[in-house]
Amino acid sequence: MTNIDEIDEQILQELRRDARQPNVRLAERVGLSPSACLRRVQELERAGVIQGYRAVIDRSQLGAGFLAYIAVGLSAHSKASQEAFERAVAHTPEVVECHNITGTVEYLLRIEVADIKAYKRFHTEVLGALPQVTSMTSYVVLDTSKDERG
Repeated sequence: MTNIDEIDEQILQELRRDARQPNVRLAERVGLSPSACLRRVQELERAGVIQGYRAVIDRSQLGAGFLAYIAVGLSAHSKASQEAFERAVAHTPEVVECHNITGTVEYLLRIEVADIKAYKRFHTEVLGALPQVTSMTSYVVLDTSKDERG
């Protein structure tokens, strides 16, 4: 585990808010010189605290305005069954997140598609057709009040 001080926390908070801000502005916001700020950011990157930078995309602008989560139960609790399931969903564009979880089911998936018709097709023809899947419980998202994924 990396030791992070208050200034590092401020840097991370600022980068979560706007990772594209120039180093000079970032340094100003956290009270460091630009060179000291850059060194800290580079150290956070080297330590793996900052794993990368990415664009946050509004998928509804691309025609994927329907969002649902699906809790998925598998027929077997074996490593082979889990690996086969993970390989299958890795190549499925509708699945934007796949989490192996504890509880009564093995996985929680975040699904983004155009509409309910596209969701039904995915649910029936893609996910429901996987031999490892024995149960699926859908949770349709009506609205999102907070989303800090970046």
